[in-house]
Amino acid sequence: MIRCLIVDDEPLAQNVIESYIQRVSFLTLVGKCENAIEAYQALEQNQVELIFCDIQMPEITGIEFVKALKTAPYVIFTTAFPEYAIEGFNVDAVDYLLKPIAFERFFKSVMKVKSQMDKGPETSRQEASRPDDKDHLFVKEDYKLVKINHADIFYIQGMKDYVRIYTTSKEIITHITMKRLEDLLPKDHFFRTHKSFIIRLSAIKTIYGNMIEMTNKVQVPIGLQYREQLMTRLNNVN
Repeated sequence: MIRCLIVDDEPLAQNVIESYIQRVSFLTLVGKCENAIEAYQALEQNQVELIFCDIQMPEITGIEFVKALKTAPYVIFTTAFPEYAIEGFNVDAVDYLLKPIAFERFFKSVMKVKSQMDKGPETSRQEASRPDDKDHLFVKEDYKLVKINHADIFYIQGMKDYVRIYTTSKEIITHITMKRLEDLLPKDHFFRTHKSFIIRLSAIKTIYGNMIEMTNKVQVPIGLQYREQLMTRLNNVN
């Protein structure tokens, strides 16, 4: 039996998923939560193998909630916004379900979980690598998902709700905010130097004044509020 937890701030969405769980013989519901705080408490009090988690929730998003878990169960994200599916893949979610959710699509997702669990503990979600262990991310470009290796990124420039990612081979424009992209990238290797720029630290060539020259010879600004922290990260506070 796979013990499930629903995390969604919409009662109607909770009820739909609950009804679907009741229709599947190998699923059982242990709790329903309206926000991440309730979900944390539920995980402490119950054994849970699978979380159905909404992405857009007040205060703490579903993405932030899952990333904060030290040992995450299997996760299936639910969302009314297809652009957020990319972020679900970037935190190793098993699948995402686009609202309104059809039962056939729901059943296909839970069968993925059952298949992985049947393979044994070596493939369990608890032993899967965390997001920061990844060496790549996926972004949406022209209606397709594009894999970008972290090592190929020079820097990222924000343009309101879009970003331009400069890589070793091309430039990619994708619909995502700087804050969300900053959360997806490993903090050991990337740093936000300005409200409109994120850089890969190993791609820094020189720093002079409030400018950084990257190894591809492009100059990137350093915002005043970011300078001190950047110098500390580079072990140079002078």
